[in-house]
Amino acid sequence: MSDDETLKVYGEKAREYVELTEGFNETDPRLEAFISDVPKGGHVLDLGCGPGTSSAAMAERGLTVTAVDPVPEMIALAQRHPGVEARLAGFDDISGTDVYDGIWANFSLLHASREDMPRHLAALARALKPGGRFHIGMKTGTGSKRDPIGRYYTYYTDAELTGLLEEAGLTVTARETGSAKGLDGVEAAYICLAAHG
Repeated sequence: MSDDETLKVYGEKAREYVELTEGFNETDPRLEAFISDVPKGGHVLDLGCGPGTSSAAMAERGLTVTAVDPVPEMIALAQRHPGVEARLAGFDDISGTDVYDGIWANFSLLHASREDMPRHLAALARALKPGGRFHIGMKTGTGSKRDPIGRYYTYYTDAELTGLLEEAGLTVTARETGSAKGLDGVEAAYICLAAHG
């Protein structure tokens, strides 16, 4: 993700973002399901880790966590957590084959452009070990736009996102929809898909 305005907003509002998300991320039932599906001691990627709360929960459960984010302020926060290896990286920096037992892409890829999404998903599917667990959270809708605080979003329908995952070689096994208030203070619909390589 290389949208400068989006990165700048997250850098400036890193502390606010922690306050908004930390409590939920520590107890997210989708994260618990993800951790339970990954082999004990497995290697996981937290893509767009933000302040590292989810990474910390994974590390506490004995997983080896590689956490990446393109925002230096977020990496600094993520590195506070024991057992979390956090580094500055974007979606295009993911490479390798059969590296991870699980990939947690929770509301990060929604900042990628529509034309880049198939490439990103293909790279993630390659990096996932056969049978590995994949999680993606996205806002639902159509088109692309900036939110009230300047972040760039691309929206997907359930069918569109499922199709993209299948094209990348992933099999969707569960879905959950809902709505939540984000950093911009706006209630927005979302979908979370669980998949396997």
